[in-house]
Amino acid sequence: MGEAIQSNTGATRKRRVFFLVLLLIVTGTVSILMALKSGYPSVSWDELLRILLHRDGSELAVTSILELRLPRVVLGVLSGAMLGISGALMQNGLRNPLASPDLIGVTAGSSLIIAVITVLHLPIAFSLFPLFGLLGGFIGGFIVISSVYGRSDSTSIILMGTAVTAMLNGMIVWLVTMGTQNDINLLYTYLMGSLSGRHWHHVEYLLPWAVIGIPAAMLFAKPLNLLRLGDEQAEALGQNVGRLRLLLLIASGVMVSAVVAQCGPIGFIALLGPYLTRAILRTEDARWILPCSAAVGAVLLVTADLFAKAVFTPREIPVGLWTTIVGVPVLILMLAAKRRGRF
Repeated sequence: MGEAIQSNTGATRKRRVFFLVLLLIVTGTVSILMALKSGYPSVSWDELLRILLHRDGSELAVTSILELRLPRVVLGVLSGAMLGISGALMQNGLRNPLASPDLIGVTAGSSLIIAVITVLHLPIAFSLFPLFGLLGGFIGGFIVISSVYGRSDSTSIILMGTAVTAMLNGMIVWLVTMGTQNDINLLYTYLMGSLSGRHWHHVEYLLPWAVIGIPAAMLFAKPLNLLRLGDEQAEALGQNVGRLRLLLLIASGVMVSAVVAQCGPIGFIALLGPYLTRAILRTEDARWILPCSAAVGAVLLVTADLFAKAVFTPREIPVGLWTTIVGVPVLILMLAAKRRGRF
């Protein structure tokens, strides 16, 4: 009987994984193609394919698609994947579905450091921005996590994270008031979170962090599954829980800081990616949650950026605003479901 139940559970999970993969392939492909097609100059589907496959088209169209739209899409895929998996690391590591870099001070801390570098015109190479962003993100996240460590109430981390994030954002606003008009315009676009105006060199700066960070995050699957048994049981099985959570914070912070350095703070992808993954797969197994959260995050960000660019064309809304507009209601629903014991 037990083997039959286990076999049925495995088959059900495979069907859910297949459904999720199919959904991501269809949605992702449509969003990517629409993102490449939309904009000025407008191109037909035939011309778009010719440009992508053979660079055959007008010079303006080729430059627009291959040097502006394509790197923007690639950056969105990489950034979304890194945000999605960073959220999964935090949520599974803290055993809290509401934990994410946006809500525990990591994103705000990284943004503050980048704002300091920008406003004060510090002589720091652009390639080193993620490292300095990591420092700010680590400080912000450490303050929140250490303050609520050991508490089982999920709301505590939200309250403390909100307080720390508000403080850090207040410091950013204070920095903005000290900057020049050019600094204010630059920081406004950056702090909204945007993929607009990004080029291949932004992809080149982010790519090494993604290539190393995403596979490294997959190595945490087994330790994260041990944490599902409880801290005491994980310790009994030889897992150093305190060190593991520190490593998870660092790994998540590294990827978030790298994204913040290139795109600015893009909120709620790290929260929604793992949440939607668990809702569809109905499992807490990190072997499935981590890679699927990365894929869901990538599709979410590319799709959100398409709406940001196309809905009010020719005006463009920063993608960070779109993700916040969707993310805040979902967070409210998650908190309500948590209180009713359904989440």
